[in-house]
Amino acid sequence: MRVVITGGPSSEPIDDVRLITNRSTGELGVILAQAFSQSGHDVSLFLGRLSQFRIPQSAYFDRNEDLQRMLREMNESKYVNVVLHAAALADFQVVAVRAGNIDVGLKKIDSEHETLSVELAPKPKLIAGLRDLFPNALIVGWKLELEGSREDVVREATQQVKKNRTDACVINGRAFGDGFGFCTSEGLKGEFSSKPELASFLVQWTERLNREK
Repeated sequence: MRVVITGGPSSEPIDDVRLITNRSTGELGVILAQAFSQSGHDVSLFLGRLSQFRIPQSAYFDRNEDLQRMLREMNESKYVNVVLHAAALADFQVVAVRAGNIDVGLKKIDSEHETLSVELAPKPKLIAGLRDLFPNALIVGWKLELEGSREDVVREATQQVKKNRTDACVINGRAFGDGFGFCTSEGLKGEFSSKPELASFLVQWTERLNREK
């Protein structure tokens, strides 16, 4: 199979030297890539540049837009069989930085300011366009939730699958509890205690469904 995997954090600049990012190490993306490679599949791994875990074959991105461009530029994307979108992408971007009522711009901010306010605006969801980029692939999204109940996060995951025309969603975080859950549009279909266990399942699941096509 031809497999595309995203992992690690994106980042958004506050000014020329400072940025906002997510608490993602890139470990899961690397584990997924290694599991599929060891099973004989052709893997393209795209990692956030600030990832702590890396492998030599990775390509690196900074902002969400960088990753989107790299995916769009892939040759013969219609022949991709699997997309695992595990990257922790930014939900917001900085649109203004102010000291009181004064806009200080997005160049390097003077450290003499005592108080600053940062204005954020939502960013488009990259997952919403994956089906158009990879029309024939099995697409798996990710959802990390810290608040709410286990039932809430399962419901949100199934809604994500339906809304974005993906095939499944992996869930984790404090709201779900320990480990990972695997959801389709029909709800929770499996639970896994570790990243390697999840990776092994995803290899087997995607292989089986591609054989059945």
